[in-house]
Amino acid sequence: MAEGYKYEYFNVTFPAEYVAHVEINRPEKLNAFVEQMWLNLSTIVKRLSHDSNIRAIILTGSGDRAFTAGLDVTAASQGTLSQNSSDSARTATALRRHIFEFQDCITALEKCEKPVIAALHGISYGLALDLSLACDIRLCAADTRFSVKEVDIGLAADIGTLSRLPKAVGNFSWVKDVCLSARIFGSAEAEKVGLVSGVYGGKAEVVSEGLKLASLIASKSPVAVQGTKEILNYSRDRSVEEGLRYTAVWNQAMLQTQDVKDAMLSGLQKKTPKFSKL
Repeated sequence: MAEGYKYEYFNVTFPAEYVAHVEINRPEKLNAFVEQMWLNLSTIVKRLSHDSNIRAIILTGSGDRAFTAGLDVTAASQGTLSQNSSDSARTATALRRHIFEFQDCITALEKCEKPVIAALHGISYGLALDLSLACDIRLCAADTRFSVKEVDIGLAADIGTLSRLPKAVGNFSWVKDVCLSARIFGSAEAEKVGLVSGVYGGKAEVVSEGLKLASLIASKSPVAVQGTKEILNYSRDRSVEEGLRYTAVWNQAMLQTQDVKDAMLSGLQKKTPKFSKL
């Protein structure tokens, strides 16, 4: 199966049953992103989303120094950002389209039908927050250093952090603190505010824990897991009443799955259930 997932700047492997491991692979540049990388990541995630052999995904960065240092500013300055028209409206239109495309590539992680676990380590700046906040679960190594870096390069972060971070941590004062200052903060502070749900000794340990969690999720009913992610994401941005109504509509179909019967029967028989591919 790995032969079908050959993409520049990424290693895609399948370390456990129903689990995909997507590794950002540009360690010589601290895994900093050029345009082809976010396009490739989007393609990979969309393929895995519909791959019936996959039920959970872990996202990591190669090398010991960084998950990702963010956007490759040098490459960006020579690409779309350097293309200016004499007409400001036309320049603005091109930039808006470019931003929407970049946003969509990162949002692919959030829209993926399968849960995505981000295992962060080392330098995790700028785009690292955009990526991990679009994931479902965030774990990190003790050496992880975070920063919402964009104000240091003259930008308001525009790929997702400013929209997702307040919902992820629930402390708007802290969010403004780190976003307005671009200060670096560590794993202990990230865990304290709820940005990550676990801190582990080093990169190897956090990746190992991420794979264990991915394998555990992958052992569950894919119907139940997909539905749970969908309903949680839908309900996050809406009222309780709207969330309840959506849940009822979703489950009026999904409760008819064979998985419910198999899970209940396995519980009675004290056996581990095996679920069909979705």
